[in-house]
Amino acid sequence: MKELTRAINNHLAAEFQASHTYLAMSIWLREKDLVGFSAYMLTKSNEERGHASRMIAYLVDSDQDVELPTIDAPQRDWGSVQALFDDVYDLEKGVTASIHHLYTLAEGLGERSATAMLDWFVSEQLQEEAEARFVCKRLRLAGDNSAALLLLDQQFLEGTALSHVKGGMGGGPQAGEGG
Repeated sequence: MKELTRAINNHLAAEFQASHTYLAMSIWLREKDLVGFSAYMLTKSNEERGHASRMIAYLVDSDQDVELPTIDAPQRDWGSVQALFDDVYDLEKGVTASIHHLYTLAEGLGERSATAMLDWFVSEQLQEEAEARFVCKRLRLAGDNSAALLLLDQQFLEGTALSHVKGGMGGGPQAGEGG
């Protein structure tokens, strides 16, 4: 269990770093008056801290030591909204890779409680990557068209921009999801 505990504590850095980076992104977007995108990234920042809290709860419930990581100051400026969301997608892929590593480790050690806890994270990361990929594709379609960018920002503000991604192919939230 020591190896798994160490790996989970190491993963906490990825969750906290993503949260801190998403907060910086939210600020940058707000400074650009892209309030919808900014609100979305603030929500993502809070979600990442929630993910870390779930793992901390698992460690505490398993009577394991929690080691809070030191995180780096996040990037503060992006060349464009597209560049920012490309970074979001890359961050999410990195978090997914870390989750997969934890899962493989837990399986190898026969830690059923850890794999049960990580099942939620595997599903969550599938959703996180799908959202980030969708936003990147939409921004590529918008290109340099500021009206299209503002329309997408408005959809984020209204909460409709990702409704079909969050609900799968059928649209709307799935049972048990908040939307």
